[in-house]
Amino acid sequence: MPEWFIDHFTEYLAAYMFLTLAFALFTGLPVAVGIGGTAMIFGLLGVVLDVVTINEFFNVPNRMWGGDGASGAIQNPVLVAIPCFIFMGTMFERSGVAKDLLHILQVMLKRIPGGLALSVTVMGTIMAATTGIIGASVVMMTLLALPTMLQRQYNMPLATGTLAASATLGILIPPSIMLVLMANLMSISVGNLFLGAVAPGLVLSGLYFAYILIVSSLKPELAPPLPDDAIQLTRTNRRTMTVYSSVVAGVAAGAWVLQSTAVGKFANWGLIAFFLVFLASMHFGKRDESSIFGMILRGFIPPVFLIVLVLGSIFGGWATPTEAAGIGAFGSMVLALANGTLNWKVLRDVCHRTALTTSMIFFIFLAATAFAYFFRALYGEDLIIDFIKFLDLTPWSLLILLAAVVFLLGFFFDWLEITLIILPVFTPVVREMAPAFASHLGLAADVPVKEVQLQVLYWFALLVAINLQTSFLTPPFGFALFYMKGVAPPEVKMQSIYRGIIPFVILQVIGLAIVFIFPEIALWLPNQVLK
Repeated sequence: MPEWFIDHFTEYLAAYMFLTLAFALFTGLPVAVGIGGTAMIFGLLGVVLDVVTINEFFNVPNRMWGGDGASGAIQNPVLVAIPCFIFMGTMFERSGVAKDLLHILQVMLKRIPGGLALSVTVMGTIMAATTGIIGASVVMMTLLALPTMLQRQYNMPLATGTLAASATLGILIPPSIMLVLMANLMSISVGNLFLGAVAPGLVLSGLYFAYILIVSSLKPELAPPLPDDAIQLTRTNRRTMTVYSSVVAGVAAGAWVLQSTAVGKFANWGLIAFFLVFLASMHFGKRDESSIFGMILRGFIPPVFLIVLVLGSIFGGWATPTEAAGIGAFGSMVLALANGTLNWKVLRDVCHRTALTTSMIFFIFLAATAFAYFFRALYGEDLIIDFIKFLDLTPWSLLILLAAVVFLLGFFFDWLEITLIILPVFTPVVREMAPAFASHLGLAADVPVKEVQLQVLYWFALLVAINLQTSFLTPPFGFALFYMKGVAPPEVKMQSIYRGIIPFVILQVIGLAIVFIFPEIALWLPNQVLK
C-alpha cells in the first residue's frame, strides 16, 4: 500500500471506525455484535499501525467491570435500577390496570371533542410515569384503544399517531431507563435528571392534548364523540362513599398522631397510611365497580399508588433512584396481587421478559464501553474537537448542530445506540462550551464554572432526551411504528401509521424548541428541590 494512504488511514482511524460502525448497524447485525466487533477490529488495527499497544485490550474488561468501583457497567449501583424498572413496567402491563384507567378516562372526557383520543393521551402520560418500557406501552395501548377508536369511526392516521406518540412518552417522563443510562454516561445525578424531565414531558403531553382538541373541534368527523349510551354506569352507592371516606380520614388521622409521637421514629407512618389507603381503594372499587366512584378508585388509584411509590420516594428524599426502582418493582407486584392477576405463570413470564431485555441492554452497554474506549485511544475525541474548530462555529451554532445530528440519527438508529455512542463524544464538547450559555440559563456571573457546566449538562441531557422521542416515531426505523403494526387490525396500513405520526413529530420539534428557548422549564424543579 502507498505510504501516503497508510499515513492518512492512521491519522483518521477513529473516523473510519465511526463509518464502519454505521455500516455494520445498517447491515442488520445485532447491535451489540456490530458495536463490539467494530471496537475489536479497529483496536487490532491500532496495534498493527502502532497507534495503541496490545496492553490497551486488558483495560477494556477493567472499564466494563468498573475498576474504580463506579464507572463500569458491572459495579455501577445506578444501573441496578434498569432491571427493576423493566420488571415494574412489565408487571404493570400484566396487572390489567390500564384497561380500567382507559375506561374511566373515556367516561370523564366523552363530552369533549375527540374525547377518546384525549383519553389515550392522558393515559399515555400516566402510563409513562409508571413504566419506561416503550414496546410494552405501545403494544398494550394499541390492543386496548385502537379497535375501539376504529369502531367509533376515528380517522385512522389520527388514531395511530395519537397512540404512537402518547405511548412513547415513557422514554422521557420518569422513571425512564433512558434517563438512567444518560445520567451514568454523563456522570450526572439520576434523581436531578428525573426531576428535570417532569416538566418537558408534561409540555409534550400538553402539546398533543391541544393539537387533538383543536383538530377534533375544527373537524368533528375525524374524531366522532362517543354516544351517550356508549358507557353504562350505575349510581354511586352513598354508603360506600361514606364508609370509604371514613376509612381514609381515620387512617390519615392515625398516621398523623403516630408520626407526631415517640412512636414516629420507628416507621414512616405516612407511607404506611398511603399503602393502607391503596388497599382500601382497591377493596371499595371492586365492591362498587360499575359506578363512576368505583371506576375512579380502580382506574386512578393504582397508577397513582405506583407513581407516588417511585417518584415520591425519590423526590421526597426517602430513597435513591436505585432503591426507588426496587420499591416500584415490589409495588407493581402488590398492584397485580390486589387486582387478582398475579400468579406463578404471570410472574415467570415477567421475570423471563425482564431477563431478556436486561441482557440485551447490558450486552450493548458492554460493547459500547469497548467502542468508546478504543475511540478515545485512537484520538477520536481530538479529531472531533479539531473538526469543530475547523468549522469555526459559535457555541449556539454548535449546539443547534449537535441537536440536528441527534435528530437525523433518530431516523436510522435506536435511542440506545445513539446515547451509548454519541453522548460520550458530545459531553466533553458541551462541558467545554458551557460558560457561553450561563446567561441564557439565568446564572449569575459569580457562579463557579463547575456549577455552570453541571447546569448546562442537565439542560443538554434533557434536550437530547426530548430529541430522542422522535427516534421511536420517524421512519424507516421507528420501532414504535413496527410494534403498533404488529398488533394492529389488518385494515391498518403502514402508510396510515406514517401519515399519522407526522404532526406529532412536528409537535416534538416544537417542544424541543420551547425547552431550548426557555431552559427554566427543565431546570426550575431540580433547582427548587436542591434549595
